[in-house]
Amino acid sequence: MDFNSFIKFDKMLTPMIIKIVFWIGLAISVLTGLSMIIAGLGSPWGGGFQVIMGLLTIVIGPLVVRIYCELLIIFFKMHESLQDIKAKLANQSDPVDPVTVNSGEEE
Repeated sequence: MDFNSFIKFDKMLTPMIIKIVFWIGLAISVLTGLSMIIAGLGSPWGGGFQVIMGLLTIVIGPLVVRIYCELLIIFFKMHESLQDIKAKLANQSDPVDPVTVNSGEEE
């Protein structure tokens, strides 16, 4: 990445950061689930519900984090695609007027 595209916000940094956010979210989900299981097992009143919720947190938590991160990445992929389209349109030597092309009238 060159400095000029960094200053003009042509290249996004956030997709790289989203991968880090995924791994942090995964670790938090697993640690939260494990702490819920340990707290449920140590409960004197029988923490069966807490153990089940801990297991669900370990399984479903990473899936939710992954889906959230993928949705964020989709926005940045759309941005990159739009930037590519913009660059291709700017490089066209013979711009086409859509009004005259799509008028459908013959003279």
